[in-house]
Amino acid sequence: MRQQVTSLEAHGFDSPTTESAFSSSLSSSSSSASDRRLKTLVRHFVDSSPVPVMDSHSQNPNDTVSPSPTSSAFHADSVFAHLVRAPEDPILGVTVAYNKDPSPIKLNLGVGAYRTEEGKPLVLNVVRQAEQQLVNDRSRVKEYLPIVGLAEYNKLSAKLILGADSPAIQENRVTTVQCLSGTGSLRVGGEFLARHYHQLTIYIPLPTWGNHPKIFTLAGLSVKTYRYYDPATRGLDFQGLLEDLGSAPSGAIVLLHACAHNPTGVDPTIQQWEQIRQLMRSKALLPFFDSAYQGFASGSLDADAQPVRMFVADGGECLVAQSYAKNMGLYGERVGALSIVCKSADVASRVESQLKLVIRPMYSSPPIHGASIVATILKDRNLYTEWTIELKAMADRIISMRQQLFDALHARGTPGDWSHIIKQIGMFTFTGLNSEQVAFMTREYHIYMTSDGRISMAGLSSRTVPHLADAIHAAVTSFA
Repeated sequence: MRQQVTSLEAHGFDSPTTESAFSSSLSSSSSSASDRRLKTLVRHFVDSSPVPVMDSHSQNPNDTVSPSPTSSAFHADSVFAHLVRAPEDPILGVTVAYNKDPSPIKLNLGVGAYRTEEGKPLVLNVVRQAEQQLVNDRSRVKEYLPIVGLAEYNKLSAKLILGADSPAIQENRVTTVQCLSGTGSLRVGGEFLARHYHQLTIYIPLPTWGNHPKIFTLAGLSVKTYRYYDPATRGLDFQGLLEDLGSAPSGAIVLLHACAHNPTGVDPTIQQWEQIRQLMRSKALLPFFDSAYQGFASGSLDADAQPVRMFVADGGECLVAQSYAKNMGLYGERVGALSIVCKSADVASRVESQLKLVIRPMYSSPPIHGASIVATILKDRNLYTEWTIELKAMADRIISMRQQLFDALHARGTPGDWSHIIKQIGMFTFTGLNSEQVAFMTREYHIYMTSDGRISMAGLSSRTVPHLADAIHAAVTSFA
C-alpha cells in the first residue's frame, strides 16, 4: 500500500489520509480514465486508513496508538497456554498420516471420496457444463441468499429424494432448507428438534458414521444406540434392531441411513424396511433419514430413495438430510438440504419459520455457487440425463472393485468367508479386520484405513487391488 500511496503523492497528493484534499485536487483535473482510477484508489485508501486515536500523552491528533514491541504483554504466557493438543479426527487423521508417508506404494482407503481408475479426484463432466452456464450468465450476482437458501434448489432437492409425484410435495406439507452439506443438514435438524420436539433422545445405529454422535450431542440431543451390525455374519443384526427400537420410549427420534450404510455397507432389504416402518409408526418413533449416497449406492436414484419414500407415503412425519457431496462430486462446495415432512401445509410453514431462527445465528445464509450447480443440473432434462449416466458409471466402478477384491482374496486362498465384500453396498466395506491387522497393513504395506477395518472402495483401482489383497492375506494369516 505504501508504494501505491507514493504513486499518488507523485501525482500531487500530499497525504493519503485526507479525503477532502484528494477531492479538491481531483476536481480540478480532467475526467480522464487515470483520474477515475485514482478516485477509486482514494476511496479505498481513506476507508482502510487507521483511525486517529489520542491517548493521554499525545498532542498530535494524527498520532496512532500502537503497542510497544517491548510491552510486557508480548512476553506473557498465552491465554491459551493451558490447552492440550487435540487428537486428529479418526477419519480425517488417516489422510494426515497418509500424506506424511513417503512410500511410493502407499494407498489411502480412509476418506470417502471417489477416485478414478487412475486414483485421481473426479469432477463430473455435467458439473463442468453447469458451471460454464453459470459463468456465461452475466445477470448472475453474488448477493446473499435468503436464510433458507436457493428456492429453486430446495424445490428440486425435495423432488429428487421424495419423488416428483409425492403427495407430501403436492400438498405443500414439506419444508426444505438449503444447508451446509449433509453435516450441516443434520446439525440444523438436530438443533431444531432439541428446541421444539418433546423427546430429546435420538437412537443411532451401532456402528454409525463417527460424526453422528458428536453432531447430535452438540445440537442438544441425548444419543443412544440400537443394534445394527452383526460381526459374526458381517451383515445386519435385524432381530437386535427390532428389539432395541421396540424398547425405545414412545416418540424417540431414530436416525436411519437411507442407503449405503456408513461404515458397514449393510442395508436392510425392502421387506425389512417395511417391518421397520411398521414398528416405528406403531410406537410413534420419529424417523430422521441421513441420505448421503442417493444414486451412488445402486446406480439408481429412485431405488436408493425407496426407504425414505415408504415412510413419506404413509402420511407420517419425518426428517431427511441430503448431501450432493458424493453423487455429484461436490465435496468442497458443501451442498446439502434438510427436508421436514409435516402433517399439514400450515405446520410446514411454521416449521420453516423456526428453522430460520436456528440457521440465522449459525451461518446466516448458505453459499450460492454449489446450490446453483445442482439446480442447473436438476432442472435441465439433458444435463439430468447425463448426470444419471455418470452417476451409474461411478456406482458400477465401485461394484466392480468389490468383485475384483473378492476374486483376488479367493485366488490367494485367504482364510475366511469374504462374500460380505460383494454383498455390502455403497462406498464403504466393513472388512472385519481388527485394529491389530489394520496396524500391520499400514506398517508393512503402507495401506491406510480407519482402525475399525472400514475401507473406501472408491479409493481402489484395478492396479491397487492386488496390493490390498496381498496385505489382507498377510494380515489375516499373521494375526488370526
